[in-house]
Amino acid sequence: MRSIKNKLRKASLSIIATVLIGCAVLCVAVRIAEVAPDPSIDILAVEMTFPTGNAEYSGLESSNDHQSDPTAGSLESDNEDSAVTAETSEVISKAENSKETSKADSKNKTAEKDDFEASTPTDEEIKKYDDSHKDDEKYPVTEFTTTKGNQSYQNIQIKNASSADIDIKAELAGKLGFTIEDTDEPQVLIYHTHTSESFLKYDTGYFYEGFYPRTTDTSQNVCAVGEEIAKQLNKAGIKTIHDTTVHDYPSYNGAYDRSLDTINDYLKKYPSIKVVLDIHRDGIGTDTAKSKPVFTVNGKKAAQVMILAGYNYDGSDEFSDWEYNLRFALQIQNTASQMYPDMMRPIYFADFMYNMNVNTGSLLIEIGAESNTVEEVRYSGYLLGKVLCKTLKK
Repeated sequence: MRSIKNKLRKASLSIIATVLIGCAVLCVAVRIAEVAPDPSIDILAVEMTFPTGNAEYSGLESSNDHQSDPTAGSLESDNEDSAVTAETSEVISKAENSKETSKADSKNKTAEKDDFEASTPTDEEIKKYDDSHKDDEKYPVTEFTTTKGNQSYQNIQIKNASSADIDIKAELAGKLGFTIEDTDEPQVLIYHTHTSESFLKYDTGYFYEGFYPRTTDTSQNVCAVGEEIAKQLNKAGIKTIHDTTVHDYPSYNGAYDRSLDTINDYLKKYPSIKVVLDIHRDGIGTDTAKSKPVFTVNGKKAAQVMILAGYNYDGSDEFSDWEYNLRFALQIQNTASQMYPDMMRPIYFADFMYNMNVNTGSLLIEIGAESNTVEEVRYSGYLLGKVLCKTLKK
């Protein structure tokens, strides 16, 4: 009898233990389901296009702290002394992005009214676009807003990926390497090394397979952005030349060499040029998922802007004035933070040159990404033009 009771007791304990373990597993499963990240943003990749024309993809895993490391890349030399990928990536969760976008809109809603004329597509145009891709796979576009770097001073944020330590406060207070004058001579040159870089046509939240973000149509590529910047500068009395020479087609290799020839031709013809801006767009994502940097002003969506400034890491004589470019970038960033909060991504400061050695007012600026729309980047060009006017007229 005692043996039978012992067996029954052991069986009962075994059943109870099994039930408790099952409950515990169920609780854990439910908890995991509640906090699991959106699978569409688990992994994104940054397209890294080098001056040689080579491209590769590097996977980036998203994290819970709004963004991944935006400096993923590797070095590749061309005929320049130094070249590092100018295309970077940040990833932000949809939940946090919603909060950031709401805050951005709140901060920018009091911006001065503007006269930018945006083109809004009709429902018929969107339907025609969708119908033309009815047999194609559709992939998501995720919006994000990022303003945090790894170095900061007041409203200025920098992603310092260089081999140099910089004092933002001291550099911001330093003198620029040029002075804008009251003259009818050209003082600003805008050009495009990667002239054919283009964008999505419509803001639908998705793109179709086969999307190819390059075109020589100047109304659809980065030239459309440069045109908006130039309009504002010329309107303010700062004579600006906008060059639309195609440097990356039909051959992508050597684009920086060809754009350098263009720059030198203009500097020889117009020694009055003080500022030289190479306008690009970023590439963020993969063939099946893309992200675009956005912010809003006056209820209109625009593409975030990122300035690149290079460091003379090897001490060569031809780039000894790199510090003036950084100061110029800091002043633009400072002005933008006051005029249009959230407009700027952190300044990307790293060991590269990218033709920024041509004078003391040379910068590479990326307006949005391939997954932004033409209207979003045009609006950003319009806003950046106003920021540059205020910066240059100080």
